[in-house]
Amino acid sequence: MSTLENTTNTTDTARSEHAAASSQAAPTPPLLQVSALSVAYGDTEVVHGASFAVGEGQALALIGESGSGKSTIARAVLRLLGSRRARVDGSIIIQGREVTGLRDREFLALRGRVLGFVPQDPGSSLNPVRSIGAQALEAAALVPGARSRAEREALVLEALDRVGLPDPQRIVDSFPHQLSGGQLQRVLIALAILPGPRLLVADEPTSALDVTVQKQILDLLDDLRRELGIGVLLITHDLAIAAARADEVVVLQDGTIQEAGPTGAVFAAPRSGYTRALQADVPGLNPDRFAALQAERDERHPLSDTDGQVEMRGVSRTFRSRHREVRALADVSFTIPRGRTHALVGESGSGKSTAARVLLGLESVDEGALAVGGVQVDPSDSSALREVRRHLQIVHQNPFTSLDPRFTVGRIVREPLDLYRVGDRAERAERTQWALDAVRLPPSLRGRRPGALSGGQRQRVAIARALALHPEVLVLDEPTSALDVTVQAGILEVLATLQRDLGLTYLFISHDLGVVRQFADTLTVLRRGEVVESGTVAEVFAAPREQYTRTLIASIPARADVVPAGLHRTEALA
Repeated sequence: MSTLENTTNTTDTARSEHAAASSQAAPTPPLLQVSALSVAYGDTEVVHGASFAVGEGQALALIGESGSGKSTIARAVLRLLGSRRARVDGSIIIQGREVTGLRDREFLALRGRVLGFVPQDPGSSLNPVRSIGAQALEAAALVPGARSRAEREALVLEALDRVGLPDPQRIVDSFPHQLSGGQLQRVLIALAILPGPRLLVADEPTSALDVTVQKQILDLLDDLRRELGIGVLLITHDLAIAAARADEVVVLQDGTIQEAGPTGAVFAAPRSGYTRALQADVPGLNPDRFAALQAERDERHPLSDTDGQVEMRGVSRTFRSRHREVRALADVSFTIPRGRTHALVGESGSGKSTAARVLLGLESVDEGALAVGGVQVDPSDSSALREVRRHLQIVHQNPFTSLDPRFTVGRIVREPLDLYRVGDRAERAERTQWALDAVRLPPSLRGRRPGALSGGQRQRVAIARALALHPEVLVLDEPTSALDVTVQAGILEVLATLQRDLGLTYLFISHDLGVVRQFADTLTVLRRGEVVESGTVAEVFAAPREQYTRTLIASIPARADVVPAGLHRTEALA
């Protein structure tokens, strides 16, 4: 028997015997009991009287938009708020022990052995200049009975193997930058479970991951709950994940619990308007969200046989270095009709962004041809490329890095008009205001800088900037991946409305197949630069031909048993 199995089984046996004996006397108390929890920073209270409990082997999800208090509650439980900055009132009981009055040294003994923590961003949670093994040994030192270095190293390897990482020794020898996002998240989970905690706090553990990797991580957490009896406090803004993975949910808005209870009951018959509105915004739960807008678009802009607005024919691109070659695109072809949306989907490294870059003329191609509005895209012809880009604009994934922090909103949106010398000063001001109105940004924001805007407002500014030149085609590169579900729904509604009104053509890049099913008309599935399959969204989702596509579709988090049929946001807000 292995060292980890021996340590775990001995501990589990004792726990089972204790549970069997105690179950005859009294109900087992929850692992975590939070009662009337309030958190304040100075005079500002941000969490108001929150109460919930997490039992052994149970998953409870705290859900809500950014600023709802989810992470604040989690950090209060973990005592990571900082006692000098935050005031915490109420009760937090862990394994029957009140911990709010414990001194820091007493609480430290709970970390690792009782409380485990999986943070949101592994890139900033792991030390970039230390190997995974060196950091994992610190967690192994918390395991009772693991006294020698050899024993701790064995525990590390077994923990990495338990979370599904192939070749654990290679992982141990690697540095964080040498691993993928999914591998790093598995490492964090391995480090969290290594000391054998009873409660795992997972703060947005899959928010930056591809849908297939996301499913693998969530499957792993489910397996650990079943195998080890670990309780999980899951922090997420993704209601589809909560619906599919949690036993109970707590819905938060502005630090106040709006609704709580078993997942099936909350999602099947939500009592609060806020919960209904959140649920209506989840792509995986509401695939027909934009069907009415798309039907109106089809009436205003009917298709014709000559409406190929964007064409990519037999495009191949290989990146070469001294040591290796990477074929990013291999004979990729697709056509986007005028006024329609074509999605490129696939995991990281599938070639989606490379396809967008070659279409924009930012990368040359080894073979094949590209055309926008019948005009060839040739990166070597700078003047022709400049004219193509007037009709072809991009909305980047992260508006915080794509918007100049020194410029006001008005100047950011006006900048393309200045570069192309469109009209006089008055006409540019008029177009700038039109673009801001088109994305529903109030005039009061025009003088602000990006740092003073929310994530959704910044993305609306990025779309307005792209619209200023009145382009015919927009390349949307993961435009909603970093946004809360409600903000995401608002951005997608703006884009769908603009397409209906203006007949815009979209190339939509996404790893979120729930959004693709809502928003796109046709799609191309890419894997390692090759086309796996393509067709209309309805056809591919209804009858995918390839196993890879079936795997992607199966990874969409949703629970049909808790989704009311035909729910739309207008009904939800009623």
